[in-house]
Amino acid sequence: MAFHLRLRPSSTPHFNFAAPIFSWKSVGTGRLFIRNCSSVPVDAHKLVLEVKEKLAKDYSRLPVGKNGRDDEDMILWFLKDRKFSVGDTISKLEKAIKWRHEFGVSELSEETVRSVAKSGKSYVHDQLDAYNRPVLIVDVSKHIPGKYESIEDKKLCVYLIEKAVGMLPPGKNQILAIIDLRRFGTENADLNFITFVFDVFYYYYPKRLGQVLFVDAPFIFKPIWQLVKPLLKSYASLVRFCSAKTVRDEYFTNATVPKSFRS
Repeated sequence: MAFHLRLRPSSTPHFNFAAPIFSWKSVGTGRLFIRNCSSVPVDAHKLVLEVKEKLAKDYSRLPVGKNGRDDEDMILWFLKDRKFSVGDTISKLEKAIKWRHEFGVSELSEETVRSVAKSGKSYVHDQLDAYNRPVLIVDVSKHIPGKYESIEDKKLCVYLIEKAVGMLPPGKNQILAIIDLRRFGTENADLNFITFVFDVFYYYYPKRLGQVLFVDAPFIFKPIWQLVKPLLKSYASLVRFCSAKTVRDEYFTNATVPKSFRS
C-alpha cells in the first residue's frame, strides 16, 4: 500500500510511519496506475462496476440496496480490502452479503438488543476519540458466558459495530475498540465469543477496526491472551496493552473521556 496506517498516537515510540502522497506502479499492459494516499487506482469505478455486474449475473438472489450487491460504496470498500482483485472481492463480498441477510443485520435495533444491552457490558461511546474515531467499549467484567443466549450476545455485538460504523465522520473509515479488563476474572473468559467478534470484523467489516486497547490487563489474563492471540491472526497487531490513564491522556479530552475512565 502507499501508506502505513498509524494505529497509535504519535507519542508512543513503537510506531513510525510514512505517508507519501503518490506512488506509481506500472503494470504488464503498459498502463500506469496512480495510487493516492488512499491507495485507490484511477479506474476504481470501472472495477466497482465490474464487480457489481458479476454479482448481478452470478448471485442475482442476493439482496440489493444499502449493503446489498449493488451498493457501490460497499463494493469499493471490499475492493480496497482485497487489493482491488475483482475475483477475491466477489468471493468475500458474496459471503458478507449472504451473512448479513441470514443474520438479520438490517432487523437489529436498540429494541431487539435491549435486554442484553442493559447489562452495560458493551456500548458505543457518545463521543469520538482524539482521532475522530467512533469508540466501542467493552467492560469484560460484566460478561458472564451463559448468562444470556449466545445469539443474543452476538446480536448486541453486531448491532454495536453497525452503530459505530454509522457514526464515522466524513473521511474517516475506522473505529477504536476499548476492552476494559479491570476487575476481569477467569469467569469472564469466553474464547468462543472473542473468536466470533474478530471473525465478524475480518470477514464482514474488513479494515473497520483501527485499533484495540486492552486496558489494565491483570496477571491472570496473560495465559488467556496466549490462547487468544493466534485466533486473532493479523488483528493481533492492532492490540495495544495500556492503562486507564493512557486512555484518558492519549485518546480523549476531559470533555470527551468515557465516564468509566474519568479519574
